[in-house]
Amino acid sequence: MIQTLYIQNYALIESLDITFEDGFSVITGETGAGKSIMLGAIGLLLGQRADSKAIRQGASKCVIEAHFDIKGTTTLFLHEHGLDDGDECILRREVLASGKSRAFINDTPVQLNVMKELGETLIDIHSQHQNLLLNNEGFQLNVLDILADDTRLLKDYKKCFQSWTQAKGELQRMKEEAERNKADEDYVRFQLSQLQEAHLQADEQEALEQEAEMLSHAEDIKSALYQSAQLLDGDERSLLMMLKDCLSSLQGISKVFSVAQELADRLDSSYIELKDIADELATQEEGVEFNPARLEEVTERLNTLYTLQKKHHVDNVAALLEIEADYRHRLDNITSSDDKIAEMERQCETLHGTLMGLGRKLTEVRMKIAKTVEKRMIFSLQRLGMPNVRFQVEVTPKDEPGPKGLDSVSYLFSANKSGALQDISSVASGGEIARVMLSLKEMLSGEARFNTIIFDEIDTGVSGEIASRMADMMENMAKGGDPEEQLQGGRQVISITHLPQIAARGWVHYKVYKKDNEHETVSRIRRLTPDERVEEIAQMLSGDTLSEAAIQNARVLLKV
Repeated sequence: MIQTLYIQNYALIESLDITFEDGFSVITGETGAGKSIMLGAIGLLLGQRADSKAIRQGASKCVIEAHFDIKGTTTLFLHEHGLDDGDECILRREVLASGKSRAFINDTPVQLNVMKELGETLIDIHSQHQNLLLNNEGFQLNVLDILADDTRLLKDYKKCFQSWTQAKGELQRMKEEAERNKADEDYVRFQLSQLQEAHLQADEQEALEQEAEMLSHAEDIKSALYQSAQLLDGDERSLLMMLKDCLSSLQGISKVFSVAQELADRLDSSYIELKDIADELATQEEGVEFNPARLEEVTERLNTLYTLQKKHHVDNVAALLEIEADYRHRLDNITSSDDKIAEMERQCETLHGTLMGLGRKLTEVRMKIAKTVEKRMIFSLQRLGMPNVRFQVEVTPKDEPGPKGLDSVSYLFSANKSGALQDISSVASGGEIARVMLSLKEMLSGEARFNTIIFDEIDTGVSGEIASRMADMMENMAKGGDPEEQLQGGRQVISITHLPQIAARGWVHYKVYKKDNEHETVSRIRRLTPDERVEEIAQMLSGDTLSEAAIQNARVLLKV
């Protein structure tokens, strides 16, 4: 239940800090005083879209914060999202002039969808536009499911429906792919065989290109190796012979010139290295030969690789191997597609059977609760001044399973004995719609998880005794549903109203009003004292001219 509401710099509200009580409260005020503004601020806490235009002129941001007494009702949600839990929950929303907004739960920043999900379990706001929900088949079906308490069954159905839908989609994809592939089977088979006949190897191209380069220049390579070997170790004037002579000279003076030995040692190391190089040059020269046949073979192989690469628009053998693997996979799919499609069809049939079984159970539960809804709605609407009302919940089968079951639901209505039952949205007046929605809310309040219900002028189109009966229903909702019950186990019901009959029944009365200061007009709200309440009810009865008769009537309504 909402304990306190703090609003700063929102629309006409400069600063508002109000404490709410449990039970049945009413809020009154002239049209345009700011009641809808306050609801708009609460809507931000429920995840509604933020608009920087709502920030009070001259302010850099607006802040809306509410404290809720949850007494363990949402602690699991808070725990699952890593938020501090306890008996109190704090929701705060900040909207900046830049258009950005921030959301907090228990002073922890959260994504807006998390705040919205939590807010929907804390407060149910019924505004006038919600009457349009009666045009929505999803809303009508949802009412049945809440009252039937079929959450687990509906969850199982939705999960199965999702699996069945995915399986159908996969089956369709497989059939389309198989059809395309079969049309391309000859092409795929030819392309694969051409690549397979090439016997591709991942690293062969680089090695072949190096070999081709060497074979193309074999004579030049052999000549250069031979000449280099001869210069190093070919005759008496070779480099190695001169180094050997130099080494002998240095060794000859090493006993009388100590530095000569060190130089001789260094020269000896160079001699050994160069001798090794000379031997390697001779060996390499012997291994090089001009082989036109091998060059032709390598060139032909490279031409095969280059042709395949050009054909498939790639530049290496690794990419060709990937294409070969893809063609192989496509051919495997073509040859095995019938078996795979048959297996997927069996899966779809199995899921469809399970889905239909769950759907039929849902239908059975809904048909049963539909009769209860009809009886309760007729009883409730008769209390609200429709003695000849007829109300029927029509549950009809769909041609195909839907995401919420096998059923299509519509509410049929007639306020008169002779009138034909028709879809409620097409025949009910505004006042009748309001009474139908209040009756539905009364039924739902006993099953829904939220403990705070706010009615925004649900009394539109009604007056007099009917308004008093609507007040009875809202008060009973606050008590927990049974007129004999006390507040224990009840809920918080807040009604924004223009009707004195409803305003007089509230356990606590708040008034929204405008106040002018030097620079602007601001909206404010305060809790009325008993005397102020008499005056407010009297003004609602008589208008601006406050008469003694109106005051007396107000006292009668308030029973004071």
